[in-house]
Amino acid sequence: MRTVEEHQRVVAGLIEKRPPVRLPIAATLGLTLAEDIVAPLSLPGFDNSAMDGYAVIAEDVAGATEDRPVRLPVVEDIPAGRTDLLVLQRGTAHRIMTGAPLPRGATAVVPVEATNGATDTVEIRTAARSGQHVRTAGEDVTAGTTVLRAGVALTPAALGLAAALGLGELSVIPRQRVLVMSTGTELVAPGAPLQPGQIYESNAVMLAAAIREAGGEVVASPMCGDDVDVFRDTLNRYAGQADLIVTTGGVSAGAYEVVKDSLGSGAAPAATSGSGEVEFAKVAMQPGMPQGAGRVGGTPVVTLPGNPVSALVSFEVFLRVPLRAAMGAVQPGRPRRSAVLTEDLTSPRGKRQFRRGVFDPATGEVTSYGPPASHHLRWLASANCLLEIPEDTHELPAGSRVDVWDLS
Repeated sequence: MRTVEEHQRVVAGLIEKRPPVRLPIAATLGLTLAEDIVAPLSLPGFDNSAMDGYAVIAEDVAGATEDRPVRLPVVEDIPAGRTDLLVLQRGTAHRIMTGAPLPRGATAVVPVEATNGATDTVEIRTAARSGQHVRTAGEDVTAGTTVLRAGVALTPAALGLAAALGLGELSVIPRQRVLVMSTGTELVAPGAPLQPGQIYESNAVMLAAAIREAGGEVVASPMCGDDVDVFRDTLNRYAGQADLIVTTGGVSAGAYEVVKDSLGSGAAPAATSGSGEVEFAKVAMQPGMPQGAGRVGGTPVVTLPGNPVSALVSFEVFLRVPLRAAMGAVQPGRPRRSAVLTEDLTSPRGKRQFRRGVFDPATGEVTSYGPPASHHLRWLASANCLLEIPEDTHELPAGSRVDVWDLS
């Protein structure tokens, strides 16, 4: 029986980072930057007004007050986007809008609220200091400065900066493309009528959502019955489209284990997906003991158990970190906390147990939530953490410290 760490290493060794690609900036949100961004221009690119108002020479209005305004002729009107170069003469003013280029010679902008708003002769009712309400060229970014480093996740603000610098494409680490295959003849798509002995398929929906939440791309999430030929046909249909194949179900010790029968030792290679072998193992954990990992036709395959809680816990324990690491995430794992247990718990000897829990960050306390069995999905849906109980721990009294994985 493998330890959790041993199987984590096996899975992590399969998942590789894709080469960087250049994508339109609008398609890069959440991706990891593959190379530094060096500013090709300064921001702002020219001195401009920070207010709607009047461009003036500060000395011309040094004595202006509400009772004794300074009157200046308005000789130009400068909206944002005006491209001709203007010069402000002493003793005059230019009406100017926010973001419009400051005329050469102007040293300040007086807000329109401190004037009478006239377009012919303006009354300036307050003094202005030099540089007031002026955005100077390069005060935000100087051309040639490295503004974003390779390895950062692209946020809305980062994309705004890149766009402001005129960059239409960015070099990024692309998303991992994942095929999710859920197996079981008993499965029916949600929304269809159920026959006796059938259940609604939930694993593919759940795992596809987990993959997308982790930053990956789901190329497809088909269902497949317990038929080796159908399983292989489904696998071959998506050959070459995925960087990773994730299956659920069909990996236990009973009959009709379609994933084992199709990919395990001694199985004949699939026709178009190439030869390959997946190694199936028992991992010393609860839930999620039956696991498998390997390659088919060079594509990594990770096989998860079919019970829904086992499938999602297995994804968290084995897949989320290497998947996110392959997409360049600096902190690919869930945050870990140390919490105080509010109740007595028991755990099976020799297995690492992952219990659903509710963690209260205000008190630092955690309470287990629901039964430990792997079919109780309702409790996992309402939990905000997983309690990790070591293999060598059989009893935990209330007040004990326990590690929790923050799922929130």
